Amino acid sequence: QVQLVESGGGLVQAGGSLRLSCAASGRTFTDYTISWFRQAPGKERDFVAAISRSGGLTFYADAVKGRFTISRDNAKNTVSLQMNSLKVEDTAIYSCAAAYGRFHTGRYRPDEYIYWGQGTQVTVSS
Repeated sequence: QVQLVESGGGLVQAGGSLRLSCAASGRTFTDYTISWFRQAPGKERDFVAAISRSGGLTFYADAVKGRFTISRDNAKNTVSLQMNSLKVEDTAIYSCAAAYGRFHTGRYRPDEYIYWGQGTQVTVSS
């Protein structure tokens, strides 16, 4: 099992940067694909980025590709999301999630994930 806690959210001006962190507990951290999702008010929860168990593969939603970077440090049990060139439409609650096993295309779907953090608010002002 994995317990996840997000941090790093806040208010930032459009064009700025923010780095989110997801701290995990549990000795089986490396058994899990880790992803970031976000949910804006009145909208469905959307996939943002995913990283494979070893960190060797990363995947991004088209809306954030080229602007966001996901990484993980398995020695520290952490996953980060570096967000650059932020846009107002990036405003959302960002949550990290863990799914047991390797990444596959089903990992774009939130119902593939059993373990979720509490979420952290990201607000981008114009």
